[in-house]
Amino acid sequence: MHIDWSSVPLEKLSPLIDRQFVSTDNVTVARFFLRKGATVPEHQHVNEQIAFVLSGALKFIFRDKSVTIRPGETLCIPPNVPHAAEALEDTIDLDVFTPPRADWTSGNDSYLRK
Repeated sequence: MHIDWSSVPLEKLSPLIDRQFVSTDNVTVARFFLRKGATVPEHQHVNEQIAFVLSGALKFIFRDKSVTIRPGETLCIPPNVPHAAEALEDTIDLDVFTPPRADWTSGNDSYLRK
């Protein structure tokens, strides 16, 4: 399957966060556009997550530490681990989730929408 990101709808989740995503039977890949100061409140999900920053800087906040990832860096988040995020700069982030994000396809992602 070949997908051109320009053909994937851009969802405005909040004034500071836009998202595109595609899913298969086994994985969801998402591209986030976060403007400086954008925050994703603490949440957790059954999905394993791999975050890869393409540009900018994204700080992930866990209950016991925080980790900032920059272009070329990757962060792996195990399933069911509470975390939040903050864009320290205008950021483009590519995230991979397994299993696929059923909550997004069903529209049950209110924690992202402000």
